[in-house]
Amino acid sequence: MSESRVALVTGSSSGIGAAVAERLAAEGFRLVVNSARSAEAGKDLAARLPEAGKDLAARLPEAVYVQGDVADAGDARRIVQAAIDTFGRLDVLVNNAGVTRFIPLDDLEAADAGAWREIFDVNVVGAWQMITAAVPHLRKSGAGSVVNISSVSATRALGSSVPYAVSKAAVNHMTRLLASQLGPSVRVNAVAPGLIDTPWYEGAEEVWESSREWITENTPLRRVGTPQDVAEATLYLVNAAYTTGDVLTVDGGRHIV
Repeated sequence: MSESRVALVTGSSSGIGAAVAERLAAEGFRLVVNSARSAEAGKDLAARLPEAGKDLAARLPEAVYVQGDVADAGDARRIVQAAIDTFGRLDVLVNNAGVTRFIPLDDLEAADAGAWREIFDVNVVGAWQMITAAVPHLRKSGAGSVVNISSVSATRALGSSVPYAVSKAAVNHMTRLLASQLGPSVRVNAVAPGLIDTPWYEGAEEVWESSREWITENTPLRRVGTPQDVAEATLYLVNAAYTTGDVLTVDGGRHIV
């Protein structure tokens, strides 16, 4: 069996997750691709990933798709076990799976208990369940790494909804707490993207256009981000052997404006 490192990327059938999987494959990782739905898109990505590493000859990556909902504890364990059953190891976990509802921040009634539970079940509890299932295997790796995909809304008064922003603040704090507890064998970091051009905004085009216009006119880099921008930051943290407990902002300078 190849000794290539193995990465599991949740919510990776499209958008940021797919870009992260593609970037890790290009570095020679074997991949577990996952989504709760969009099974065909996930399978298609897994089939394409070996092509990404053809220039790496001796360490061609391989990939497998596993459908499962990270908010379900049984599914979370099954997704992690698929990595072990297929590749015999797990070195990297990227918690990208996430959900939101587009609710104006001042609409308190619309942000009802159902919205809070749905968002926290995936964004916070789901990430926790994936980490707890993965940690025994990440420890065996000898250089285990967790990267949580957070958001700039975790630290600023903005975001698609209050429940979403608060869920990402929880992800940031969980990142730091676990980094303090899982070292030295497992590092835990997070990437906090700003406005990224993904299918996330389908059905919320008005929000997208107004946000995109503001970003391109007011931020230092004068553009919205791409999934590949987030993937590069994620790869950095995966390989940054002396970095743990960090939340890396990827927003084109939005946070300093």
